[in-house]
Amino acid sequence: MIEFSLLQYRVERMRVADLPEVMEIERVSFTAPWTMHAFDYKLHYNEAARYYVARPQVPREFETARRTGKSARPFWVRWIEGAVAPLPPVSIVGYGGFWKMLDEMHISTLAVAPAERRRGIGELLLIAMIEAAQESGAKLITLEVRKSNESAQALYRKYLFEIVGERTRYYSDNGEDAWIMTTPEITTASFNDGLDELRAALLTRLAM
Repeated sequence: MIEFSLLQYRVERMRVADLPEVMEIERVSFTAPWTMHAFDYKLHYNEAARYYVARPQVPREFETARRTGKSARPFWVRWIEGAVAPLPPVSIVGYGGFWKMLDEMHISTLAVAPAERRRGIGELLLIAMIEAAQESGAKLITLEVRKSNESAQALYRKYLFEIVGERTRYYSDNGEDAWIMTTPEITTASFNDGLDELRAALLTRLAM
């Protein structure tokens, strides 16, 4: 399981209060974005749905200083000790969600803010959802992905998703086809051995 306390980011269940920030990412990530009402409905009424958000684990001021090589320890220590005013809650940098249907988990959405991409956040969300699927008793994970979205396909293939079919003119904005991608059984030793290796590599990459 992921231990978030040592990472740059953490994943937690999405709340209604998160929706304004989620919608900002949704609108810039998809040409046919969901509405806030759609997210609100799923959070309140879809018992089979689980949605998650990713946030920086530390205040953005500290993370910026760490990345630029400037020492932020004095501020960080004072912030922990309460010697400086609390900072506003850190922003959401990505989100994802799935629906559980019998023994199958269907990933319905996964998005990362444009400025935060290629940092492992989408992969962290994917692992968190795989772990949640395993805890819920799911045996398979499925999803649809645009045929043109090669970067997303590469991430899914990394986690052993394979193309098993297609949906013609699946996307309403431009009529693009979608690939249907599915994992092998996520309860097997071989799948979990691979997941352990990928998880360890990502946690090393995201360690503070």
